[in-house]
Amino acid sequence: MVQMLCGKRLKKKSRHKMKVSMSALLKEAKRQHFAIPAMNFIDFSSAKAYLEASQEKGLPLILAFAQTHNDWLALEDAAMIGRYVQEKATTPVVLHLDHGQDLAFIKRAIHLGFNSVMIDASLQTFDENVNLTREVVDYAHARGVDVEAEIGFVGANDNLENHEVVESIYTSLEDAQAFYQKTHVDSLAISIGTAHGIYSGVPKIHFERLTQIASQLPIPLVLHGGSSSGDANLKKCAREGMAKINIFSDVITAAFAYQQKHQIKDYPSLQQGMQRAMKEVLLHYYDVFETKEVLSDESKCQF
Repeated sequence: MVQMLCGKRLKKKSRHKMKVSMSALLKEAKRQHFAIPAMNFIDFSSAKAYLEASQEKGLPLILAFAQTHNDWLALEDAAMIGRYVQEKATTPVVLHLDHGQDLAFIKRAIHLGFNSVMIDASLQTFDENVNLTREVVDYAHARGVDVEAEIGFVGANDNLENHEVVESIYTSLEDAQAFYQKTHVDSLAISIGTAHGIYSGVPKIHFERLTQIASQLPIPLVLHGGSSSGDANLKKCAREGMAKINIFSDVITAAFAYQQKHQIKDYPSLQQGMQRAMKEVLLHYYDVFETKEVLSDESKCQF
């Protein structure tokens, strides 16, 4: 298969040599009203499951590593796994730092090769969030790295993702506009009713707020707490302005459910089965989010 890329005709198999920015992918997703899954990985097995799903569908992948998971997988090891996945992929793969909490950790991620970083200062005051985000933006943009931030606050239902169980704080249009104008962040995570972890029911999402903010901000929006939020809800979020939707708890739950169901006693077979279960989660959400293949033009290419 031959496609146009950066003004040249290239075979699809050579596309892994191209590094595509998070901003380029999300702007295209916003333009075409679909979302790209951002999948948290905590080891090589989970990252490999996502890679296989991405290759099978021929769709872009956001490979995300959260700072809170640094106790499970060292940042240096996460970067090494991420670079391996990018080298193997024939689809665009962004290596993204999720929920970066301090500037020192974020700087380490940038120097280790992460293409995109999130600064999560959403529990600080608005002004503190602005100041820290602006500092990250200045540092990252000077090195060709995109930045995501969060305003409002996406709470948590359980501690599966290393979050305390807390209530969400909804994002207002006024805060979103002011925050963007003061920081010029590349994408913005907003709170509209989802929460990290697994729900006991299905959340009630504030779609009116989503439509309002998406129509007034020039940058792509991000949804955290996508797991178990309901396929219909997430499909509507993707169509109405969420360009990136984060998934993790559903992946871990699927892997654990496989282990509980099959009671396999030899480790290699167990790992292969759990990996297939994790892969199926991403394949499912590619369909729910109506993710499309993304090709970059010359203005979006980074070599």
